[in-house]
Amino acid sequence: MELILAAAVAANGALGKNNQLLWHLPNDFKHFKQLTMGQTLLMGRKTFESLPGLLPGRVHWVISRQTNYKAPEGVRVFADLNEVLATNYDAPLYVIGGGEIYRQTIDLADTLEITQVDATPEADVFFPKIDTNVWHLDWEEKHPADEKHQHSYTFKRYLKIKNNKAR
Repeated sequence: MELILAAAVAANGALGKNNQLLWHLPNDFKHFKQLTMGQTLLMGRKTFESLPGLLPGRVHWVISRQTNYKAPEGVRVFADLNEVLATNYDAPLYVIGGGEIYRQTIDLADTLEITQVDATPEADVFFPKIDTNVWHLDWEEKHPADEKHQHSYTFKRYLKIKNNKAR
């Protein structure tokens, strides 16, 4: 199973506050859609519930500790990450949050697709530190702030350094 973590992360590691995003970056939404269209998304229950609904063209997998959690039709619910890993799923799996799910999967991941947002907002959820002894910056594309984007941001792709593969 190929794990790809996708996240928009502030300079201080912030992801969100009160189960909400900290910024509105339309080009990041487009980038995320391009990356994940036709793919399977893995997320925690709170992240799933923060979405405006099912994201079209994508399969939704949700991890929830709530044994009686009722997800909408078409959403696959797992009790924990071990149950996900036991599926023998052979396509890429995009991990999209939240903070706890990122912490559980970063050492297992193959790729990080990060939008680095040039801001340091107050937050209650953070992305794990990206260890440059484990991750190599493979690609980046910088974007300035403009009338639609309050903050400058950089799309970054990190690949796991081969000799540090955790699996």
